Amino acid sequence: MSGEQKGMVDEFLEEIDPTVFLFGALLTVGVIVAFFVDQQFVSNGIAAIQSEILAYLNWALLVIVFLIVVFLLFLIVGPWGKIKMGDEDPEYSFLSFFAMLYSAGFAAGVVFWGPTEALFYYDSPSPLFGVESGTSEAIPIAIQQTLFHWALPQLAVFTIMGLAIAYFAYNYENVPLRVSSALTPIIGAENLDGPFAKVIDILAVFATIGGVATSLGFIGSQFIAGLDYQWGIDLGNVGILLVVTTMTLLFTISMVLGVNRGIRRLSNFNMILFVVLMLATFILGPTLFLLLLGSQAVGGMIADFTSMSLYTGAGTEGGTGWVNAWTVFYWAWALSWSPFAGLFIARISKGRTVREVAFTGIVATSAATIPWFTFVGGTALQYHHTGVADFSPVIANFTPEISGFILFGAFPFGTVFMIAFMVLVTTFFITSADSSTLAVSMMTTGGKARPSTINRIFWGVVLGMTAAILMIIGGEGGTSALQDAVIITGAPFAFVCFLAMLSLIKDFGSNYGQVLLQDETVLVGSSTKTEAESPAGPGGPVESDDD
Repeated sequence: MSGEQKGMVDEFLEEIDPTVFLFGALLTVGVIVAFFVDQQFVSNGIAAIQSEILAYLNWALLVIVFLIVVFLLFLIVGPWGKIKMGDEDPEYSFLSFFAMLYSAGFAAGVVFWGPTEALFYYDSPSPLFGVESGTSEAIPIAIQQTLFHWALPQLAVFTIMGLAIAYFAYNYENVPLRVSSALTPIIGAENLDGPFAKVIDILAVFATIGGVATSLGFIGSQFIAGLDYQWGIDLGNVGILLVVTTMTLLFTISMVLGVNRGIRRLSNFNMILFVVLMLATFILGPTLFLLLLGSQAVGGMIADFTSMSLYTGAGTEGGTGWVNAWTVFYWAWALSWSPFAGLFIARISKGRTVREVAFTGIVATSAATIPWFTFVGGTALQYHHTGVADFSPVIANFTPEISGFILFGAFPFGTVFMIAFMVLVTTFFITSADSSTLAVSMMTTGGKARPSTINRIFWGVVLGMTAAILMIIGGEGGTSALQDAVIITGAPFAFVCFLAMLSLIKDFGSNYGQVLLQDETVLVGSSTKTEAESPAGPGGPVESDDD
């Protein structure tokens, strides 16, 4: 072993938090091994636990997510919005900050579900609205429901975690950049290495690996289904391994390059391709219809936001089942992603104000998401309703993977659009995967802002292996079981996010009270503010070249 390699190994061994690293790795690998031993038993057990959680905690998830949205809106317009994360200037331009936040959050899911989700609500509308399925009246309701699911609420749980982690890490002394730090006022800064904090960080590792591996399974299946649907190329298990391995290699390379050379550049590319494909759909699709549809759907979402947020389906035939299958599932899945998304948002938010982070997290990103689902989803709906394209196989067999290919196949130069769509889904996933793996590496080092290359590669390989094994040995059952596990992990994080919100309220209220400052920024109270720490510490300067 060369001196350089020995130095890398030594750095890896010195930086890891043994408890979080070992338990996180063992928990994740344990799930894989359990599937090998007795997949059916594990799947049934996970499904049973998930069913109990949905039966007793669905209302809690709905209420907590709604309260988080309301709190973030208050931060945007209220006096606390001036509070700053540390005392340095922002590291990235606003456009790069926005692109990374959007790409690292849930953009792969936005692209995946864009052409297809509204079709399911058109076929089976929310019982809240009482419209008949498959009718003209169901079209705006379907888009409205889609916008509600993918705009403010999902983004809010990422943002609240990012705000809490960033604020306490950059403005408090000896608070590391990790998930448990979001609860500093509740746990106590002196207890951030205690058992409760360790449990939160271990669950964060497991939730992140599970959530992102599930998404990799979705993206891989979409890629493979597209090749088979459009060109009759059936890759089989070897193809699954090849696709997942290639994606894993790509996001690992991007991750090792760092935030500046990898994630930032790829995120900027993603946003350009995203906008180009969205505008092309708007121009080539039913343009005037999309403008009318979007206006009505956005207006309906704003008017019905509270009732949609708190609708449990109680007293409505099939209502609770519908809400659990869609809204509660999405909230739980978003919550399972909140540890990594929040940690990554915190990583790139140094120097920003609370208002900037909250605005970018739920308003700016919604401004990108709403047109996408309106134009792409609206075009698919109109084409299906009028017979221009047939999405019946998607609806009848629940095969969302092929919707994009059906939609773009109806366009002139359809093959070009389909290839662009596949590239966009893949690159958006890469930015989500590399940022999540970076976050897991940070979690397992006790909050180091720039984990070692070995650490990053290890978790990248674990993520790719998890997705590949589950896709091959489990098929749809394995993916469903992992989704159930993600819900099981996501539900506890509803309470973690709620406690993170209470932590911010407690700290802001005690340190700033009702004082309205005239300055554009707020200096942190003398009892909490620290000087910049070493590069490995939470407040340390970030090198612009290699993360």
